[in-house]
Formats: sequence, structure tokens, C-alpha cells
Amino acid sequence: MFDSVARALKYITDNDIAMVDLKVAGIAGQWLHITIPAKNFTEAHFEEGVGYDGSSGAGFGKVESGDVAALPEVQTGFVDPFFELPTLSFICSTVTADTREPFRSDPRTIAQRAVDYMKNTGIADEAWMGPEFEFNVLDRLNVFNSPYHTQINIECTEVDGDGLTPPIAQKLGYMATPPSDHFSDLRAEAALILQDMGISIRYHHHEVGAPGQCEIEIDLGSLVEVADRAMLIKYVIKNVAHRRGKLATFMPKPIFGEAGNGMHVHQKLTKGSEFIFYDDTQKNYANLSDLALHYVAGLLKHGAAMTAITNPSTNSFKRLVEGYEAPVNLFFSLANRSAAIRVPRYATSPQQKRIEYRPPDFTGNVYLTLATMLMAGIDGILSKVDVAENNFGPFDVDIARQSEEFRSKITPVPRSLLGALDALEADHEFLLKGEVVPESFIAAWIESKRTLHAKAVAVRPHPYEYELYLNV
Repeated sequence: MFDSVARALKYITDNDIAMVDLKVAGIAGQWLHITIPAKNFTEAHFEEGVGYDGSSGAGFGKVESGDVAALPEVQTGFVDPFFELPTLSFICSTVTADTREPFRSDPRTIAQRAVDYMKNTGIADEAWMGPEFEFNVLDRLNVFNSPYHTQINIECTEVDGDGLTPPIAQKLGYMATPPSDHFSDLRAEAALILQDMGISIRYHHHEVGAPGQCEIEIDLGSLVEVADRAMLIKYVIKNVAHRRGKLATFMPKPIFGEAGNGMHVHQKLTKGSEFIFYDDTQKNYANLSDLALHYVAGLLKHGAAMTAITNPSTNSFKRLVEGYEAPVNLFFSLANRSAAIRVPRYATSPQQKRIEYRPPDFTGNVYLTLATMLMAGIDGILSKVDVAENNFGPFDVDIARQSEEFRSKITPVPRSLLGALDALEADHEFLLKGEVVPESFIAAWIESKRTLHAKAVAVRPHPYEYELYLNV
């Protein structure tokens, strides 16, 4: 919205902005915010930032000192439509509180370092990413979780029925139309707000899941910019749903027996005006260049380890199961939705040629997810990892229907969060290159996810266990 600090400050004055809101991404991927009365907001805030305790909500205290500052990035400014008073928001990077140097464990800074590392290798000038946004819209969700009361009650008119509309049957919601699609107007409202914020929306539609599963797709953009957009898109969707009296969730598997919510990420590299994922000689599969195939191989080689960052929740692995178009095996293919990497069949021109990595979900920090994929792909290029030698495909078949002998040769994604964390512990050297990700950050990430997520869930009785074992 702004190309200079002077223009941003002038906008505040000319448009009677009452508050300036600064938004920061914590390690877990959530937005935190701090608000400043506009009359007190000056040029100094863009130079020095606003100090905050990074150990409380952001999680920075687990890896480094907790004293940090939120430094607003002027080009990210947008009028925030979800406050009563006129409010201008900025997305922030986190810097050290004393020297104002980029904070090494700030996810946004890590993403920028990954891009800088790619440029320094000379492989490409830009990494283009395009996440898909899958989410559920529910009428109400109540959770009770205590030693003597464990219950989840989910309500959604698309399956419960409202007495006026036939409910959507299980896993039959794909591209449903109104009146069965109850949330088309909600998605449209979110799309228009995002368009006004400068985010181009390709389309939106109802997804496969019957209980309010939706999808919004955007165009590809540069890595850090797209990560900023992803945070903003989630923010808009959740707030639009809330003010319509609904709940929007990006949880990977909120409902048993229904399709889960992924974050499939389209990606390509360019160098100057050259689209380096495309090869017009037709010597390679799907017109992918040798460089693109090495990039694919890098993603698949490090796929198990990446899962600890791209799918860092116990719930992630309830989505990553066969039977729901979930990518549970590390291979690539053309237009095959059971593959970890799909090459879109419709992307045939040099400009369109890209790959889609399908395992991630939104429990990951989007800055870290995109940076991790880029680092794995770059490692594949630099190491010249070969897809055929590693049995990464292409396989244009439904793996679930193949023989055990065929399946045994294909590497699966981890089946649990603990398995993924073990894989990351054994394979993270590719993230350390160029000092992109601090090793202390990886160690803290693994310990946090093991203790606060995997082990915490593992010791709690599951409601279904009462059906299985109460009468033993």
C-alpha cells in the first residue's frame, strides 16, 4: 500500500486514522499484535520498532533472549476492517531490542534469509510460491477437556440440516452450489476484502468435506510476500466468519471420516526473465527442466524431515492417511493427487510450469514452511539429487491400489509427529546452509513439539478408547 514512510504517515493524518496496529508472527505461526494511538506513531517507530517480551506469546524465549522489538515493514500497510476505530495495520519483522539487528529466530527473517541464500547460490533470482487455503466453516464448536469431562460438540447446518435444505453427504461437498453451499457469500465477502487489500483471488469454492469445507486460491508471489499474504488471508477469513456468527478453522483434521484441510503449495523458480522450471525439448517428464527435477528430488529426499516443520501437530497425521486424497508417499506425478508432489497438468506454458507440494498444513508456521521447502529444493539442485535413482517416480498410478512389492520401494511420509521429529533430528543439515536456520532454533523446535504436543496428547485418554476398552 505504501512505498515510503512519509506516504504512510501522511495517510494516517489525511484519513483520520485513530490507531496503528503492529502484527508479529510468533514461532508457532500465530499472529500477535500491539496497538499504538495514531497521534503517537512517528517515523521513529519504523526505525526503532516497538519493544515487547518475545518469551511470553511469540515463543522466542525458548531459543534466545526474550527482549525483542517489532519493526513495521512499511510496504505491508493495510486498513484493518475489523476494528471499530479507523486502524492502519503493518506486518512486522522482529529485531533485537538493543542493536535493532534482524532477530535470528524470527520466522519472517528466516524466510528472507532462505531467499537471500538462494540468490547467493546463483541458481535463481526469485522463488514463487502459492499456497491453497482449505478450511472449515462451522456454526459452533464447544470443547470440554478436563480429567472428568472430555467432549467435542460440532454443529454445522450443511450436514445437520436446517429444515429447508438437503444436507451435504459425507465427502460429497466438492463445488456444491447454494442453497446446499451455505458459505458462498462468506467466502465472497472475504475474497472482496482481500482484493481491496491488493491480494488477487483466483477463485473460491466448496471443498470435498461436507461440513463447511471451503477453499480459496491465490496467484503465486514472491516467498516472503506470499507468507505475509497467507497470514493476512487467514486473519480475514476468521474475522469475516466471526462477525457472521460462524467459526472458521484451518485445523488439518477437525472431523473424523471427512476430508482434511491441507496447504498445498505451488512453487517455481525464475532467473531474470527465464522460467527455469520449464524445458521445451520434451526430453523430460512433463516438460520439467533438469533443474526442476533436482528441486523435486530435494523436496522428496528431505520430505520426512520437512514434515516436522510443515505438519508440526499431532492432528496433522490424522489427515495424512490413505483414502482422503492425502499425500502419504514421497513421489511425484502429473496430476496425481495421491502423490506428495503433483505437476499440474494444465500448467503447460513456460510461465505456468510449476510443481505443487501437497503434504503441508496450516499448523505449521507459513514462513518456516515456505523457507524449509525452498532450502530442500535448493539442496536437491546443488547436490544434483536424481528422482529415478531414489525411486521418487514419476508414478502415474494410485499407489493405494498397487502391490505390496511396489509400495515397499516408496518412502512414506512419517506416520506420527514423533516420527517426523526424529526425522528432522537426523536430517537438518540442509537447513543450516548459509546460516539460514540456527541449529539452536531447530533443537528448541523439536523439544517443544515433543513435549508440548506429542507427549502431552499421548498421555491423555481418547474418547474412542472408552468404546474399545471400558469393558475389559
